[in-house]
Amino acid sequence: GATQRNLLKALARGINASSYGVAIAALLLVGVILYLPSTASDTQAALAAAGLPYGWKLFGVFLAIVTGLFAGVIIGRWTEYSTSEEYAPTRNIADQAVTGPATVIIAGFAQGLSSVSVPIIVVGVAIILSFGFCTGFDFRDPQLFAMGLYGVAIAAVGMLSTLGITLATDAYGPIADNAGGNAQMSNQEPTVRQRTDALDSLGNTTAATGKGFAIGSAALTALALLAAYVEEVRVGFERWAHKAPLVAVSDDLAHANVLKVSDSVIAVREKEDALNTAYLLFPRLAAQGPASLQTIAQLEIGGTATVDLQELLDAGLAVSNRRATMPDFVRFYNVSVMNPGVLVGIFMGVMLAFVFCALTMKAVGRAAGKMVEEVRRQFREITGIMEGTADPDYAACVDISTVAAQKEMVLPALLGLLVPVAVGMLLGVGGVMGMLCGGLTAGFAVAIMMANAGGAWDNA
Repeated sequence: GATQRNLLKALARGINASSYGVAIAALLLVGVILYLPSTASDTQAALAAAGLPYGWKLFGVFLAIVTGLFAGVIIGRWTEYSTSEEYAPTRNIADQAVTGPATVIIAGFAQGLSSVSVPIIVVGVAIILSFGFCTGFDFRDPQLFAMGLYGVAIAAVGMLSTLGITLATDAYGPIADNAGGNAQMSNQEPTVRQRTDALDSLGNTTAATGKGFAIGSAALTALALLAAYVEEVRVGFERWAHKAPLVAVSDDLAHANVLKVSDSVIAVREKEDALNTAYLLFPRLAAQGPASLQTIAQLEIGGTATVDLQELLDAGLAVSNRRATMPDFVRFYNVSVMNPGVLVGIFMGVMLAFVFCALTMKAVGRAAGKMVEEVRRQFREITGIMEGTADPDYAACVDISTVAAQKEMVLPALLGLLVPVAVGMLLGVGGVMGMLCGGLTAGFAVAIMMANAGGAWDNA
């Protein structure tokens, strides 16, 4: 019969073929949707004026997609190596069974921990490359930051583009497992059980591979998640300015009518706007700044004045909320590891990942305990189950699983909902960004460790 390695090669052919197809389609689509329109002279002029890439530089988007594809293939191959019974890591775990279950647990846990290295390195390299391909490897220009984020996001799309075939191969794992159980209970030939066991083992490997793809793509979009949060902060500033009393229209920013919303936010109504718009100030960077900044500092909250806002914009002491870039918000909130609020937020994010995993694992343990007690009760109270003369109460077991699956996820879900709110109220925006960074990095590592350790244990 086919060995595990033969089965993996057969699946790899399908994944490789789909990867080539996605790469070819991406090349054609980038050429038609991005490159050809950018060759028009007026479009080129507009993109150049905005400091954005045009022409052949737009094929960096295609390279970002290929980067995501390649990263997904590497993560998949590494997961196969870490969890398949054909390779040394899983066989080493099986060898530990000679001395008892304790060494099996230690070996499997160690294998899960060591398997984290390659996916993290691959995702890190993919983030840098996909960002760089779309920005010409200019990591300092704030105008190109959004283009870099797009590159990272489209790389995640590239990684997930082959997930359909991966999940399709993953789906037969439980089917093969149940088929093996049926073969054993119906006293089929040993060769039948061997075949179903081979498919079940392959299903364990593809399950870990599918998880690796999903986890890797989530980690790949970490920058996009931070940017999405900053966009929500931007929307909040605009709503804040809109709810403030209308300011007199400013014909030019050199003589702007401003309303002080907070110590570092003012509202201005420009001549083309019906509502106020927010401007962010950086007073901490200029204690002895221009007269306009000192005038704003002396105002009460809700007070108005006429100042030279253009001077502050030119000096880098103010920025329009609409035009503020990610680095502007990082500067505004002092998002630095030297900021205690950000550092505490990172710790909170790491804690959140571990506590969430602990809650879900304990929930599984409690549900399994109830299931065991129910099975024991049925063996005690229903005579004839072992002889085949009476049927077990399957509905009771299904009820236990269903109720546990729903009730036990209430607390983990509340944890994910309430902790970010609490961190935001106590530590501010910088704390939340730190929490997102800590939660993403720790969650990525823990998820890969659990998926690979579980797959290796199962196949050992």
